[in-house]
Amino acid sequence: MNLEMQQFKADFFKALAHPLRIRILELLAEGDKNVNEIQTLIGSEGSAVSQQLTVLRAKNIVYGTKDGNRVIYSLRDPMIVELLSVAKQIFNNHLVDTISLLDKIGDENN
Repeated sequence: MNLEMQQFKADFFKALAHPLRIRILELLAEGDKNVNEIQTLIGSEGSAVSQQLTVLRAKNIVYGTKDGNRVIYSLRDPMIVELLSVAKQIFNNHLVDTISLLDKIGDENN
């Protein structure tokens, strides 16, 4: 069971390992959107957005619901919003540590 969980986590994080996929998730965290809305907000080609949505769908991170001739994308699990928030907090912590280190180096050189 433990190995299966580790494999799930590894596959899950691989699916998140692309800046465009993260941006798509951030947009979907604000609410459901179709491909055209995502493309417009990102300012990217449709094929690039579609490719990344395919990866996210394959890993069951997002799902699409048919609405006429459009597909509306949604986060499969609302915990993704929390995960993105925690990732931002970790980034900020690293940034604070880096600034602190640079300050110490600057103080030593003066």
